Amino acid sequence: MTIVTRVDYEAQERARLQPRASLSAETRGRERPLPADEYRTDYQRDRDRIIHCKAFRRLSHKTQVFLAPEGDHYRTRLTHTLEVAQIARSIARALRLNEDLTEAIALAHDLGHTPFGHIGEDALTKCFEEISDRFPNVPDRFRHNRQSLRIVEHLEYEGKGLNLTWEVRDGIARHTGSARAATLEGQIVATADRIAYINHDIDDAMRGGVLTEGDLPHGPTHVLGHNHGARITTMVNDMVHSSVDADEIRMSAPVWDAMMELRSFLYEQVYLGEVAKAEEPKAFRVVRSLFHHFLDHPEDLPEEYRQAARVDLPQTVTDYIAGMTDRFAIRSFERLFVPVSWRV
Repeated sequence: MTIVTRVDYEAQERARLQPRASLSAETRGRERPLPADEYRTDYQRDRDRIIHCKAFRRLSHKTQVFLAPEGDHYRTRLTHTLEVAQIARSIARALRLNEDLTEAIALAHDLGHTPFGHIGEDALTKCFEEISDRFPNVPDRFRHNRQSLRIVEHLEYEGKGLNLTWEVRDGIARHTGSARAATLEGQIVATADRIAYINHDIDDAMRGGVLTEGDLPHGPTHVLGHNHGARITTMVNDMVHSSVDADEIRMSAPVWDAMMELRSFLYEQVYLGEVAKAEEPKAFRVVRSLFHHFLDHPEDLPEEYRQAARVDLPQTVTDYIAGMTDRFAIRSFERLFVPVSWRV
C-alpha cells in the first residue's frame, strides 16, 4: 500500500492544475503560522477545520427560505452549503482549478447567517439603526459575509478562530457583493452560490405548492431548461465554457441574464410572497426582542460571552444572536418573554 503525503498532493497540483490555479504550496499563509501537515495540503486542512467547527454544525437548523417548514425535504442552510460546494467543485474540476480551495470557501461561505434566513439579517440591521445614537460605531447593516469571516477569524475555537489561509478568508469575505474574490476559486463559489439557491429555491417553492413549472417565466426557462437538473447543467456548462480562456470566472450574457431574471422572479413571487413572508413578522420580532434584551441585560448572556460584552457589547450581542439556530432563538424568546403557567 502506498501512502500519499502532502508533498505528493502538492506535486500533483503543479502537474495537473492550470497556470491560473491557486497552488496550496504557494498560499499567502495564515495569520498564525503552523507546522506543515504530513498528509494534508493547507487547503485540505482548512476544509477539515471548517467541517469540524461548531458554526458548521449549526447550519443544519438554520432556515434557507421557508421558516419552520413541515417536511423533511426542504433545504436548510446546511444543505444549501453542500449544494454550493458540489456545484463549485464540479466547475473547478472542469477548469483545472484547485478543488480543495474551492470546497473550503464554499463550506464556510454562509457560517455567519442569522436564524430565520435573511429576515434575521433585516432584524439585526434594524437593531443597529435603533441603537446608533447610543453606540455610534455600530455598522450600518448586518452582512452575513462579514460575520462568516468573523466566525473563522475570531469566534471559533474559544476565541482563537480557525486560523484559515488567506485565500479561503478572501473567498468567504467576497462571495457576495460587488468585490470579486482574488482567486478564480473564490469567484467560482460566488456564482455557484447563486446557481444553487435560485434552483433549489424554485424546487422548494414547487414542493410547497407556491409555484409550478408553468409559473416560471418562459424566457429564462427557454434558455436554461424546464426542470431542476437541466437548469443547473446549463448554468454550470456555460460557466465552464465561458471561463476557460478568460481571466475571470463568468457566464455568457444570455445565460447570466436568464439566471438573473429567474432571481428577480423569485424575489417577487417567493421571497416576498405571501407564503414565505407569512411568519416573517414573528421571526423579526424574535430577533429584535432578543437583541434589545441582551443589550439591556448583558448579565443574561452565557458566561463565555460576558467578558467580550464588557469590551464591545453590541458586537457581542450580535455574535450571540447571529450564531443561534432557528429553534434555539425561539426557545430563548419563550424563556425570556412568554409566561410559564404554574400551580400554587
